[in-house]
Amino acid sequence: MARPKKTTETAAKTTEKKTAKAAAVSGLNIKPLADRVVIKFLEAEETTKGGIILTSSAQEKPQVAEVCAVGPGGVVDGKEIKMEVKLGDKVLISKYSGTEVKLEGEKYTIVRQSDILAIVE
Repeated sequence: MARPKKTTETAAKTTEKKTAKAAAVSGLNIKPLADRVVIKFLEAEETTKGGIILTSSAQEKPQVAEVCAVGPGGVVDGKEIKMEVKLGDKVLISKYSGTEVKLEGEKYTIVRQSDILAIVE
């Protein structure tokens, strides 16, 4: 027997439940909307390959981050958006993108999925 097709609304509700569950598991009390993703940048290296220790002002902003929460996707600007990233993925982010927020003493950045350049494996 064939299963009925999922409507956009049903798919969005299913994704929303998964997202809420994932956010609760990670201990993060924030739920991004639409195609947004909450990330936490990984620490920048403090030494060069030659062994020179860099001050915090001389370090480049890291571009690799870990996904902490994922929005449900859905219809954004009239287009169906399917979320390609999931909780725990390491991703490469374009420089200076997103909005930085501080929650419970931790710094997070909220970006659109389109600002994510690649998933690092």
